[in-house]
Amino acid sequence: MKLSTNYIIYPENKALERAIANSLGLLSEEVAAAAMPDRQVAVADNFRYTRGNYEQHRFSSRIFESLREALEASLNDTPASEAGRDRAETQNKLGNILAAMGQQRRDAALFEKAIQCFGNALEEFKQEDSPLEWAATQYNLGTANQALGRLLETTNPLKIAVDAYTDALLVWTRAEYPEDWMNAMHQLGATLHTYGKLLKGNRQLQKSVVAYKNALAALDADDYALELTATHNNRAVVLHHLGESEENSDRLKEAVNSYEKALTVSMEQQLPIHVSVICRVNKATAQNVLAQMTNDAALAEEIADEFEVITECFPHALQPLCLKHCQEQLKLAQSQLTALSSQSEV
Repeated sequence: MKLSTNYIIYPENKALERAIANSLGLLSEEVAAAAMPDRQVAVADNFRYTRGNYEQHRFSSRIFESLREALEASLNDTPASEAGRDRAETQNKLGNILAAMGQQRRDAALFEKAIQCFGNALEEFKQEDSPLEWAATQYNLGTANQALGRLLETTNPLKIAVDAYTDALLVWTRAEYPEDWMNAMHQLGATLHTYGKLLKGNRQLQKSVVAYKNALAALDADDYALELTATHNNRAVVLHHLGESEENSDRLKEAVNSYEKALTVSMEQQLPIHVSVICRVNKATAQNVLAQMTNDAALAEEIADEFEVITECFPHALQPLCLKHCQEQLKLAQSQLTALSSQSEV
């Protein structure tokens, strides 16, 4: 069965933020000033939190190339024979910058260079001697491989990412490092979802649901509004696809419930309106699948009305492809409604 189009939400990448913030000192004041985003004109960004794991909000992406050059120069100025913690930290920073550039340019070679940087850092950071640095580097390695696997639609980087996040969780326990544990669980869920779709295997999707459920245990709306919204939404996306794959209406109902939780948090915590709209579109899409699966005329009518409301009231908060998706879903619901009405008249 073909899986529906739905939309995942990416939490902020704190590792990338730290890599940028801790590297600005390598630049001149004039160049470093370009790192600050232009906030003079308030323009709604309907793509925010949807581009991928290396999207950046605190700093301008214009700074990436300058930071790359500065970090590479720093490594070249330090002989490899003098490898140590500082050099490994520089490798971690450079890896995050390269991965961000790889996402921005959709360039697999840049992701591969980033992965090599994290591998270099792991030559210095060992679990026994530097457990926290080792776990953070494993997390970075996982995120770069996850992004590469999604870009190339190939499974090997995703398998490496699963192993890397699993390794990070050996150190980042929920009891001692709840925020790091939550982030790793969330990204493990995202990786297993992509992995499962490529393998066309429900086992990976089921594992993804569990990972997201684990992440929810460490989240609350007041401190982690975006992360909680993203986790509820992304867990629902997996349940949505699992319900389609298994042809299981109960999975779809569970997905609808999880989408509803994401929508509630995003609205109560006043996240950007397009985040709420994404959750609403996802929820209606899952309900549309459920109506098709169960031949529910009342639900089909409700969903047709819902997509009309979304397209008429929130066009400013929809990405172009998402608007097209909504229009197609509206037609699908209307077609089913017409077909079911014709059957009832016979």
